[in-house]
Amino acid sequence: MDGAHGTALQLQQLPPASSADPVSEASFSYKENLIGALLAIFGHLVVSIALNLQKYCHIRLAGSKDPRAYFKTKTWWLGLFLMLLGELGVFASYAFAPLSLIVPLSAVSVIASAIIGIIFIKEKWKPKDFLRRYILSFVGCGLAIVGTYLLVTFAPNSHEKMTGENIIRHLVSWPFLLYMLVEIILFCLLLYFYKERNANNIVVILLLVALLGSMTVVTVKAVAGMLVLSIQGNLQLDYPIFYVMFVCMVATAIYQAAFLGQASQMYDSSLIASVGYILSTTVAITAGAIFYLDFLGEDVLHVCMFALGCLIAFLGVFLITRNRKKAIPFEPYISMDAMPDEGAG
Repeated sequence: MDGAHGTALQLQQLPPASSADPVSEASFSYKENLIGALLAIFGHLVVSIALNLQKYCHIRLAGSKDPRAYFKTKTWWLGLFLMLLGELGVFASYAFAPLSLIVPLSAVSVIASAIIGIIFIKEKWKPKDFLRRYILSFVGCGLAIVGTYLLVTFAPNSHEKMTGENIIRHLVSWPFLLYMLVEIILFCLLLYFYKERNANNIVVILLLVALLGSMTVVTVKAVAGMLVLSIQGNLQLDYPIFYVMFVCMVATAIYQAAFLGQASQMYDSSLIASVGYILSTTVAITAGAIFYLDFLGEDVLHVCMFALGCLIAFLGVFLITRNRKKAIPFEPYISMDAMPDEGAG
């Protein structure tokens, strides 16, 4: 017990006081951040391609009498395989990089979907008309890329082994318990107004999604980190907290999907994408900062530049999605289960 307690205390120090070579330690942190960021970018990009492939199948078979005809096409199954591969990449990324870095990178899905959507358009445009029609998408993509660069460059470098003891220690810390109390009260109030008072405002619904999503990403990081440690030989699967986190991860993800489905019946997918991205990212970063202490020990400049990266990415996503419903003529034929920018999360 004394040894475990000493290890936990040592892990709390950021940067580790026992580090003999601070430069190599910092280099290792940046390397892990880069691995996590690349995995997340790869995952979101592949998921976006996968969902657009499946969307393409649905469009081509829209007039078919068999509602499940797309199951018989190779393209749809290729999309499913790529989706699973992409989701695996995003899941693995949480084991390497701080939650606050991985969550905003879902903007990659929006960028990729905008570019793929333009490629799918069959209409012929003169260069001038084409530029005028898609100027918002181009500007939005540029801003989102700049924001993503700032996020990766100025992301927090807090790295901690996701052992069962560390997860439990974070779970019972008073800042997180206070945060959970506030979140539960807010969630119950929003749910009451949504169900009993018919408050169907998109912000209400997507705030419910964001609150659930913050718990999803917190548990995903715990589960992914413990699995990676177990694969490396430090078995963590004998801790009950692993299964608690796994159940919470699945449950919150299912309820998230349910609320998103309800939102899709009332609002345009582009509006859901932009508002959902902004709310979910903001709440998830807050949860990560409180649970995993992502920004502990970071200097003010890095935190401000990271926040600036988030704001620029938010603006980029807003501009992309604002232009999308006019830009993609086949969008009205697409159901929410094939929405390209809600793939990972």
